Amino acid sequence: MKKLALCLVAVVAASSYYATPAYAVKAFADAFVEKYNIAEPTTDTEKELAAAVKEAKCNLCHGGKSKKIRNEYGVALGELLDKDDYGTKRRKAEPEKVQEELFAALDKVAKEKSKSGETFGEKIAAGKLPAAEGTDVEIEEDE
Repeated sequence: MKKLALCLVAVVAASSYYATPAYAVKAFADAFVEKYNIAEPTTDTEKELAAAVKEAKCNLCHGGKSKKIRNEYGVALGELLDKDDYGTKRRKAEPEKVQEELFAALDKVAKEKSKSGETFGEKIAAGKLPAAEGTDVEIEEDE
């Protein structure tokens, strides 16, 4: 029995080592992936964006190695969305409403200007990540 338990622990440890990193808030990431056709891109622009998002992972909205740091796109989304409102329980209970709210927030943020001068939406439509380089800021714990 001890050998079986030890083997299970080893398997879990090994599989977590090879697992892909999770996005900071799964509901937000899922909405972005669906809205901007990241999972199955068809156009060259969508493919460029999908590759950039895959490489950026959490840095789509965050900067550095801490969830306390967001880039300008993450800050803009954070002003509209509270991650506590989009937990697993609510996403399962009200999937259509949650998706509608998230898409509305993504649409609203897409109209805001990036520090690069373009709107976030213009950058996304061009196949680029929405945040400009060097826009990372530390956020408060309760956000």
